[in-house]
Amino acid sequence: MPPPRLTNLNLRNESTAKDKTGTLDVPLKFLDQDYQELQKSCITNEMRFVDDKFLPDSSSIDPQKKLKLDLDQIKWLRPSNIVSDPQLIVQGASRFDYSQGSYLGNCWFLASVGALTFQKDIMDQVMPADQSFGKDYAGIFHFRFWRFGKWIDVVIDDKLPTIKGKLIFVHSKTSNEFWPALLEKAYAKVCGSYADMHAGRVSEALLDFTGGVHICLELEKPTIDVWSLMDRAAKNKALMACGSQQGKKSENILPNGIVQGHAYTVTGVLKVTCQEQPVRLVRVLNPWGRGEWNGAWSDNSSLWNKVSEKELAKCRSLANDGEFWMSMEDFTKNFEDIDICCLRPDFLDNSSKCIWTSTCYNSIWESGTTAGGCINNKDSFCTNPQFRVRIEALDEECASGQCPENILVSLMQIHENRYRSLVSNYSIGFDVYLIPPEMKDEKLPAKFFYRRRSVEGSGNFINTRHVMKFFKLEPGEYLIVPSTFNPNECAKFMLSIFTKTESHTRKKKPARTYV
Repeated sequence: MPPPRLTNLNLRNESTAKDKTGTLDVPLKFLDQDYQELQKSCITNEMRFVDDKFLPDSSSIDPQKKLKLDLDQIKWLRPSNIVSDPQLIVQGASRFDYSQGSYLGNCWFLASVGALTFQKDIMDQVMPADQSFGKDYAGIFHFRFWRFGKWIDVVIDDKLPTIKGKLIFVHSKTSNEFWPALLEKAYAKVCGSYADMHAGRVSEALLDFTGGVHICLELEKPTIDVWSLMDRAAKNKALMACGSQQGKKSENILPNGIVQGHAYTVTGVLKVTCQEQPVRLVRVLNPWGRGEWNGAWSDNSSLWNKVSEKELAKCRSLANDGEFWMSMEDFTKNFEDIDICCLRPDFLDNSSKCIWTSTCYNSIWESGTTAGGCINNKDSFCTNPQFRVRIEALDEECASGQCPENILVSLMQIHENRYRSLVSNYSIGFDVYLIPPEMKDEKLPAKFFYRRRSVEGSGNFINTRHVMKFFKLEPGEYLIVPSTFNPNECAKFMLSIFTKTESHTRKKKPARTYV
């Protein structure tokens, strides 16, 4: 049975649900460039495409001159000028195909790419199959990314930055394979330049590859069984990545082989039996393509000698390829958090008795009207957009399930600056209030917030693109108030709410909103 089309899985505002613009079937044309028209024009005129919206010059690499890179040394070459037989993909796309370049700190992006290679159906939608270096080659390629609720189609030429004939950013281990470099270039174009990809969070790229359901869990003091959630996520074809703890200096390599302040791909979870005891393992990949954990359960660990041949055949590898196993205990000690992104929310609780319903809203904080700031500003807090959600009572089997949490709230701010590094994200968050039965069908005034405390919330306000919280609420009606920390900070935002219900529950009425 073929995998389901992702178009129907991505969350959309109810008001635009019938409008297919911005879906995978009808993606928006990034910078108004039409791939089919441009390709046809190049073929008709017997020419190769040169992208005038992302020129092969220093403006596309480092317009702010932030990288330690001599731009005068760089030559932009097409793959056919680098090797004699360029291919987009050689023997399938794999997490082992590429290594990170030394000039750009975009491990967060490449760790997400490693996760992407596991899911061919998603990979095929990010990198459409209607392109190659063979028939109809015209020096033009295109890729698709999800950006703030809409899918976009991004056109690029295939001129790549090199020094002495070698790619300076991501490069394939197979010299004539170019999908990693072209994918990186397309994402650099979306960000504004290659330098604008420097430093970031894996959640950005995971969401931009999928438009899916994202959850981030801190590993130091988890409130849920993280390994079980990772196991469910892996079985639901989720993309997973993690970040190591920061050190005094970036990319410092610890004696145990872990790179500090670095993003890694989570490539698998497995339970093995060692000396008649179950051991939970996590498999991790360094996007550098080298450099591995050397502790317990690493490639050369003696612990593998205590595992059955059958289990050993499933997982052990001695290659120095940047991928390694470690116990869940060591994983939580050495990594700060894990990001999981899945097309459906089902991985949150796979119980057959439960389903997850989702609602997505697009709104705006406007100065003087709907940008009231956080609860510290009690007189204006009530002017923020308000969203109601009802939590249903669940039967015992569904309520216990695989996790007690029954709601996931995700808040993403939307900025439209052409250059990612110039975006100033506000500190954002949300608060959740229980609504008393007598206060139905109305926007809650300032006096309500003077008298009551929130029952949940996102926690500390953070100046990041996206915040989320996975938690449990008792049955009842609740108000979710997203806000910036300070009043009169203007931005568009997207609020997504996922709630657990019994599988036989009728379709809920649309939630009420007040703006």
